[in-house]
Amino acid sequence: MSTMPVNSSTLLPLELVDKCIGSRIHIIMKNDKEIVGTLLGFDDFVNMLLEDVTEYETTPEGRRVTKLDQILLNGNNITMLVPGGEMPE
Repeated sequence: MSTMPVNSSTLLPLELVDKCIGSRIHIIMKNDKEIVGTLLGFDDFVNMLLEDVTEYETTPEGRRVTKLDQILLNGNNITMLVPGGEMPE
């Protein structure tokens, strides 16, 4: 069994998410929603607690924007995380 050499600059996925605590993060969900907020914390299942949240949802009528103070996000519904990302206008 061969193993990859571990480079000191190698960053595991949860380590990258941990470095994002306290900063803005753009989250693309499995449904037609995208969320931008400040990451307060997360667990091993990547359930996330965010504050100062803006939720963008694509509907047949157009784009709906919802502002929320805090949200607890289920990690099962996350497709992609963009550290430091903001939703384009």
